[in-house]
Amino acid sequence: MNFYDYVRNIQNFPKAGINFKDISPLLADKHALANCLSELVVLVGSQKIDKVAAIESRGFYFGTLLAHKLEAGFVPIRKPGKLPFKTIKEPYELEYGIDVLEIHEDAIEEGDRILLHDDVLATGGTARAACNLIERLGGKIVQCNFILELEFLYGIKKLQDHSVCSFLKF
Repeated sequence: MNFYDYVRNIQNFPKAGINFKDISPLLADKHALANCLSELVVLVGSQKIDKVAAIESRGFYFGTLLAHKLEAGFVPIRKPGKLPFKTIKEPYELEYGIDVLEIHEDAIEEGDRILLHDDVLATGGTARAACNLIERLGGKIVQCNFILELEFLYGIKKLQDHSVCSFLKF
C-alpha cells in the first residue's frame, strides 16, 4: 500500500508558510487505517511495552490502538487544563509558537517501558517535551514512534538519545 497517497498537503495551515501534512484521508479509509496500524506495530518489533503514551490530539488516533495491539496501558499527554487529576507540566517550542504539555503525575511508574507515539515528527519540540515528562516520572522510553517524519525540519536531532521510528518520510 502506498501510504503517501493518503496524506494530503494543506498550504498555510495552521498559519501562513506552514505546509500541513493531513492524515485524514488515511483515517477515513478502512484498509489504509488497518495497514497503518500494522506498520506502526512492525516498527515496535518484539520490544516489551508497558504503556503507550500519546500526544494530544492526533497521537490519540493510533495511540490507543497501539496500546490494545501491544497489550499495554495507554497514557494521554495533553495540553494544559485537559486532564482532571494532578499533573506535571513541560513547556516546549513548536514550529509555529510555544505551548505546554501535561501528564498525570501517577500515569507512569518507575521503570515502565514506554512507547511514545504521535502522528508527525516535525521540529521535535513536542516529542522532546513528552519524553521529558515521561522520564521525570521514571519511565524508560523504548521508542518514539511516528507515522511520518518531516526530515527537512531535523526534529530527530532533539530525540538523539532515543530510538526514533517512522515509516513515511517527507
